[in-house]
Amino acid sequence: MTPLQYVLITCAVAHVVLPLAVATSDAAYPPPYGLDQSGTTTTTTASAVDDLIPVRREVYGGGRIIDISHRYLSEMPTWESPDGLGHFLWLAKSMKNGSEANNSEMKLPTHTGTHVDAPGHVFDHYFDAGFDVDTLDLEVLNGHALLVDVPRDKNITAEVMKSLNIPKGVRRVLFRTLNTDRRLMYKKEFDTSYVGFMKDGAKWLVDNTDIKLVGIDYLSVAAFDDLIPSHLVFLKNRDIILVEGLKLDDFPLGLYSVHCLPLRLVGSEGSPIRCILIK
Repeated sequence: MTPLQYVLITCAVAHVVLPLAVATSDAAYPPPYGLDQSGTTTTTTASAVDDLIPVRREVYGGGRIIDISHRYLSEMPTWESPDGLGHFLWLAKSMKNGSEANNSEMKLPTHTGTHVDAPGHVFDHYFDAGFDVDTLDLEVLNGHALLVDVPRDKNITAEVMKSLNIPKGVRRVLFRTLNTDRRLMYKKEFDTSYVGFMKDGAKWLVDNTDIKLVGIDYLSVAAFDDLIPSHLVFLKNRDIILVEGLKLDDFPLGLYSVHCLPLRLVGSEGSPIRCILIK
């Protein structure tokens, strides 16, 4: 084969293969996790699209990206409510009623579902000074994070924190607890028996670790019996960010890259937040 023939064949192959690769990688609605990119899969996916059946995912990119945020549903738990969140989303303008486009509106507490706390949540002088969710450090909310399992028989005390042996230098930790096993975030009635930090556990973390992002799997990082005292310890110095209501089921312990982005709600001490893990 002459050099010219080789170049022509290479260009011909690229002309056929590259558009297919681009179409696959740029797909706004990729196939469900577990389906490969073979011809059979493509046909199946196209059929699903033709049937207008959306696929909701927990993982993307062949399992490399994991969504650890909960979906917002009327049945999801909200603080101290026996009835769940309830009706929070409605179609204010509908094409079926003559509007040119569909436009939804929503109303919900800022500390609903997977969300973040700003210092103004429990310190009124921080709230008045403007330490809202728009002032939170995105560098803290994005980077390497350690997922750990908490002993299932107790709240997170100083003793429990010691037993976890979290190395110095670790700045972001996601605490998976009995809350995940009990699937509390999937039950609409608020449960005061959830696992969280006691005041001494929060103080031990602040005094003995380099952790700046604390994530947990129910609506509060603080145990119900130590609700305000634990929050005060965590948020006093404005250097720790609390991410609550995380979905931490069905993936292994270890080191990940976490990425969390709150809404830029100026004046708000809390915000819904979308968090993902990347292996």
